[in-house]
Amino acid sequence: MATSNSASLSSPAASRHEQASALAEIRDFWRQFFARAFNPYRPELHYMRGPGPACRAKQKASSNRHSS
Repeated sequence: MATSNSASLSSPAASRHEQASALAEIRDFWRQFFARAFNPYRPELHYMRGPGPACRAKQKASSNRHSS
């Protein structure tokens, strides 16, 4: 005679839910990873903190012309 209990009947559904949530977490991880790793916009590569040496040299040359 076969016996069954409610825990054995609900475990396949719970197992599917756990697998689905695990797959969703993996999918979300890879989606975020690729979005961050291959994002073409990198503001730190284009950020300038102020005028550089070429700008200073140009300003110095123009101030020498005006003072003469």
